[in-house]
Amino acid sequence: MEHVRKNLWQSYRYPIILLISITIGTIIGLIAGPKAEVLKPLGDLFINAMFTIVVPLVFITISSAVANIANLKRLGKILGIMLLVFLVTGVISSLVMLMTVSAVPPAQGVELELQKPEEISALKTADQFVSAFTVPDFRDLLSRKNMLALIVFSILFGLAVSLAGEKGKKVADGLSALSEVMLKLIKLIMYYAPIGLGAYFATLVGVFGPELLGSYARAMAVYYPVSILYFFIFFTIYAYIAGGRQGTRVFWKEAISPAATSLATQSSVATIPVNLEASRKIGVPKDIREIVIPIGATTHMDGSCLSAILKISFIFGLFHMPFTGFDTYVTAIVIALLSGLVMSGVPSGGLIGEMLIVTMYGFPPEALPIVAMLGTLVDPPATMVNATGDTVSGMLVSRLLEGKEWMKKALTRAEENAGDVTHSA
Repeated sequence: MEHVRKNLWQSYRYPIILLISITIGTIIGLIAGPKAEVLKPLGDLFINAMFTIVVPLVFITISSAVANIANLKRLGKILGIMLLVFLVTGVISSLVMLMTVSAVPPAQGVELELQKPEEISALKTADQFVSAFTVPDFRDLLSRKNMLALIVFSILFGLAVSLAGEKGKKVADGLSALSEVMLKLIKLIMYYAPIGLGAYFATLVGVFGPELLGSYARAMAVYYPVSILYFFIFFTIYAYIAGGRQGTRVFWKEAISPAATSLATQSSVATIPVNLEASRKIGVPKDIREIVIPIGATTHMDGSCLSAILKISFIFGLFHMPFTGFDTYVTAIVIALLSGLVMSGVPSGGLIGEMLIVTMYGFPPEALPIVAMLGTLVDPPATMVNATGDTVSGMLVSRLLEGKEWMKKALTRAEENAGDVTHSA
């Protein structure tokens, strides 16, 4: 029994410490209220450290992954399967919320004197896509606000290194070494995570707690249970599809860290380092995880799709417009996928998606602060679903690309590497 307890503690020590620190922070926030904001600097230290390493981490990991893929057909397969997984899970999450808001309209009973728009007009988003995927100056790539452009540049740079053949091999080896160094840096920063996340949760609960009981209570009463149920039920299903019972068990063992980090930071980008480490422990192949996780942080938004459908239904209800019909639902799903795409994985980045919702539907400007407030209140669980969804997506891509034995292969590789280290020692 003592041996079992020791093994359990060794396996789950870090998640347990993280959950204890978050629980303590939550209790402090409930007791102290707004005064808990005094702890925010302790949380900011952790958040700033994570954001500081995000840009070099994304560039190095993606470039290294692409440059070291000997078979470029494999790269194409990874990207193709990844986009398919992102699209399917995004549509599923949108459909889940569509069914929910059809049964329980989030704005029912809310009476506001607002002028209904005469017609729903589409917004030309060509300029938005250009600015999302490219920047006018190289220095702009060094900002986490341009993550999609950085990812595109990293993929192209990795391809160029790979195509350079023997001359590019030294660069590829250097990128691979830098990637390992970055992972060690992540481990160093994560030693501070329990303190940083505990302080951040104390601040969030202390400052935003009273807002949860305001006029948006009904919409939140719809979103929070649905997002939590989606988180546990659908991610369990996805993990089972990816790796059977073992996949489910390993996923929930390692998913706690990225889930907690994203819930506290409200940023998928800030969760990239933790997600990469969790995916490594799960056994997702290096080239897959180093492509899926960074790209997923800005383009894979199951939680944002859930919240986008909620916001669209909510704003329709406020303006006393019927949220029904096949065309309406299809348009809502497309906008949900688009709004998730342009959020760029930054805290409060949902405001960009909310602007897209308001403008594409032709609602008046006063609709923006209304839906933005709702977005702020549902952002923590939405980001948690977004970020943790990247973890399970990496597993699904591995299953589709490597076959059903991919987890056994990963375990074999880990044992061989451990054997090599022991032999060298």
